[in-house]
Amino acid sequence: MHALIIGYGSIGARHARLLASMGHEVACVTRNRECPFPAFPNIRAALEETTPWLAVISTATAEHAAGLKALLKAGFTGRILVEKPLFEKVREIAPAPNDNVFVAYNLRFHPMVARTRELLAGHNILNARFAVGQYLPDWRPGQDYTKSYSASRAKGGGVLRDLSHELDLARFLLGDWKRATAMGGHYSDLAIDSDDQFAVLMETERCPVVGVHMDYLSRSTHRGYDITCADMTLRADFMAGMLTVNGTMEEFPVERDATYRRQLEAMAMGDPTPCTYAQGLALVGLIETLEQCAEQQIWESAS
Repeated sequence: MHALIIGYGSIGARHARLLASMGHEVACVTRNRECPFPAFPNIRAALEETTPWLAVISTATAEHAAGLKALLKAGFTGRILVEKPLFEKVREIAPAPNDNVFVAYNLRFHPMVARTRELLAGHNILNARFAVGQYLPDWRPGQDYTKSYSASRAKGGGVLRDLSHELDLARFLLGDWKRATAMGGHYSDLAIDSDDQFAVLMETERCPVVGVHMDYLSRSTHRGYDITCADMTLRADFMAGMLTVNGTMEEFPVERDATYRRQLEAMAMGDPTPCTYAQGLALVGLIETLEQCAEQQIWESAS
């Protein structure tokens, strides 16, 4: 089957490589001369030459809406996977997307997350903490971090958007948010105009106290969560591939591409795990709410 990649940066290249390894014919919409796949200057030209079952939008966040609009305007009816976050701000798209549009929160496909959902079923959850940190200049070796979209608020960069996996995991594991507040902004000497750290406090449907910390600043890369129930405590460490349940360790060795590959397989199989368009749009709304909370030093409740 054919697949179309829109935007051939680092994440677009990963999707293209994995789809090709899975036996799909890959084409790209890009002006990147290093792209080894058939390349087209725009979406319409690509769709005139190919009939893909899947289109992956992997441009800068601020360009996601334009790519989605172009696909819908061209009458594309295959599945669409938009890199996270869905948009840089809440937008109305016309024609309205149907149920074939998804958002690429690939950590949902980590086996440790699936195991956590299984363990949490039926338990009274008391509190949870999610944390992620990595020094931004180390993200993309060989590239100037100041020229990345992460460094630019106008392009949709900043930790709240870049590292919104943690916000999605909180919702995926603990239910929709009910009220929230936040502190955050640009505090470091990094040469960026986007936010470099945020701390979020929420109440969700299943958990009364949820904390989320994310930053571009940690020289020791980390990602994980702790969830405490009335009779069980879970600690997940994505870097070590380890889930600790009441002191007992379970190992989940996962190679770097595994969650991306499983996400693409789920798109082909109709698996319900991928983040839906509605969920992705709601998460963009939460991000905007958290920015407002930080600016005005207030709590907000979900409508």
